[in-house]
Amino acid sequence: MNDPAEDLAAPENAEYRIAHLRDRLAAEELGELGVRVELRAQTVVIIGTVPSAQCRDTLLRTARQELAGLAVHADVVVAENTSPGQAEELP
Repeated sequence: MNDPAEDLAAPENAEYRIAHLRDRLAAEELGELGVRVELRAQTVVIIGTVPSAQCRDTLLRTARQELAGLAVHADVVVAENTSPGQAEELP
């Protein structure tokens, strides 16, 4: 009988779980369509920019739930949304 942990990490299962994560990211409160989720070798890579640290935390928590048992590397950056300190002057 197969080990359930091995079944979760099987490549075909990983692709299914990645697709499900993409659907959740697009459909739920995050609406993060600018984040890419890819399978590279045996590691799931999450790349992109989010508007706040709270969004990044929610994204990573959701990824941990969906991808439990898989190796995950996240390179998610929080966008700087502050206004400039001074007005830009053009010559």
